[in-house]
Amino acid sequence: MTPSPQLQNSPASRFLLYVGRIWYLTAAAGQAAFVWMILAHYGRRTLAGDYAGWNDKPLIKGYVAGDDAGNLLFALHVLLATVITLSGLWQLIPAARRRWPALHRWNGRLFMFIACVMACSGLWLTWARHTWLSLISAAAVSLNGALILLFVALAWRFAVRRDIARHQKWAMRAVLAVNGVWFLRVGIMGWALLSGGLGMTDSLSGPADTVLVFGAYLIPLGVLELWFLARSRQSRALNGAAGAVILVMTAFMALGIAGAIAIMWGPYML
Repeated sequence: MTPSPQLQNSPASRFLLYVGRIWYLTAAAGQAAFVWMILAHYGRRTLAGDYAGWNDKPLIKGYVAGDDAGNLLFALHVLLATVITLSGLWQLIPAARRRWPALHRWNGRLFMFIACVMACSGLWLTWARHTWLSLISAAAVSLNGALILLFVALAWRFAVRRDIARHQKWAMRAVLAVNGVWFLRVGIMGWALLSGGLGMTDSLSGPADTVLVFGAYLIPLGVLELWFLARSRQSRALNGAAGAVILVMTAFMALGIAGAIAIMWGPYML
């Protein structure tokens, strides 16, 4: 069901649209800072051959002497994060899709390929290289990787079938799932600033940590489903409620971004 013209022009519908744009601009600013940090810290040291310098930033497992395969995969995984982050942001711009459809298609193919590479490399780094702090966080990363592969496969399937409406929904789910690691860092900082670290541990196994490691991608995906529902229903109340939820989540995200830039990324962005 598509919204009626009256609903599309209603204050609640316009509010939902504007809130969506605010969320995107906030996320884009935070992801730009994330990309900046990766290039400034990991990119610079990788180009200089200073692989041990990766560990200047606290990591679960970065450079390990003698582990050539693991080090190579780690570098590939981290540096590809910059490409896929920018690629995903571009894919979400409706005007870009309309104005440059060919670029949208090729960028989408690039995004899906890198998403699959990163999901598989993330699973390998987690289980083969034992890059995890707790079994809870390892399970969360694994579920995230599995969802990325599933969403990408479905987005590709509906693109091939020219079912654009369903393709766009699965592609948007894939973009959010791919950014699970980014959402986790932002969520950790947001919750730490709000609660003083209540329910958090250094091993990411506390009650708040459990919510954060799974919620990093499940909560954004749930909010996206609410946005889809509100856009498809002829309900001003639902449009307004969905917009309010997204606005609250955007405010929390903005707090987490500010904290991440000040504490987690800022020292490594110079």
